[in-house]
Amino acid sequence: MLDFKLEHKDTSSKARAGVLMTLHGPVPTPVFMPVATQATVKTISAVELAECGVKMIISNAYHLYMRPGEGIVSRAGGLHKFMGWNGAITTDSGGFQVFSLAELRKIREEGVEFQSHIDGSKHFFTPESVVDLQLSLGSDIMMPLDECVHYPAERKYVEDSVGLTLRWAARSKARADERKSRSALFGIVQGSTYRDLRKRCAEELTSMNMDGYALGGIGVGEPEELIREITEYTASILPENKVRYLMGVGTPPDVLEAISSGIDMLDCVVPTRNGRNGQAFTAKGELQIRNAPFKEDTRPIEEGCGCFACRNHTRAYIRHLFNTSEMLGLRLVSLHNIHFYAKLIEISRRAICDGRFFEFKNAFLEGFRSGEAMKDALRKA
Repeated sequence: MLDFKLEHKDTSSKARAGVLMTLHGPVPTPVFMPVATQATVKTISAVELAECGVKMIISNAYHLYMRPGEGIVSRAGGLHKFMGWNGAITTDSGGFQVFSLAELRKIREEGVEFQSHIDGSKHFFTPESVVDLQLSLGSDIMMPLDECVHYPAERKYVEDSVGLTLRWAARSKARADERKSRSALFGIVQGSTYRDLRKRCAEELTSMNMDGYALGGIGVGEPEELIREITEYTASILPENKVRYLMGVGTPPDVLEAISSGIDMLDCVVPTRNGRNGQAFTAKGELQIRNAPFKEDTRPIEEGCGCFACRNHTRAYIRHLFNTSEMLGLRLVSLHNIHFYAKLIEISRRAICDGRFFEFKNAFLEGFRSGEAMKDALRKA
């Protein structure tokens, strides 16, 4: 089970600060979870994650089922021991990955049949088997099997999909209860951009008394303004005493806007995916470290940053690593970005507790969107 204690609410926004008590210790909220899809946050060790201040990560049950297989992870003592991570772990059911295989899957009431994206072999997921899989992984927080509908989608299809997601959620809850699960099970609110369908989904999941609630089917093709609108609306109809998790949305501005809407948990591949492409995040905007202005720049990625990359290396050196295809370059920028997100969350939480989150958010967004980091680099080039 998951205990969530709400500690502070910002007076000028819907931002909240609390603490999640997980099987692997307390996690202050808001919390950003780096994505460890295949039992690793790409290029970054568990020790480095902890040094950055990361408290919780998210892995993907579908990918771990495919490789190395749940038996191997279970025999290793669970996912925590398998990957050497002592903090909390959320696992996604893999529903999004399965439903992305549009040509390779068949949905029916019992579950979903699909072909492996690796070797084409056939597999079948049910709500019950997905709970069993995540319990064998030793997840702190589990996501149920659901149907994630892409945008745009016709109302009738979304209505039927919400019904299926709710029936699967009830079966997942029954299985978790049957197994006397100590891992938390969330409900996932679907409904695309139809407010009444999201309301129906949220209300029925709330009646099931799930351990927390995730906002699914957001950031799947909608315009930015619609993402924020649906996020704020959905968060507003969820129970105040339960944790709220926005799935898969997360540039720095996205993170702050979501927190401002009352979101407690977030995850996204942006910090590491963009880092592997040489994009570093700073309080004054983004830097493309591979670009020519950094050829002789002896400053760190961000002045005053305490991450390993900024304490030890210059922009010129990291640019050199990218231009010579050295793996260390993408590791250093990814590491910096993870540290940046962890600090952004830490400062956001402090601002909520001090009752000044709204002011902090606006000041940060103004500085971040100004692009001063790149302008400064060009002036010094």
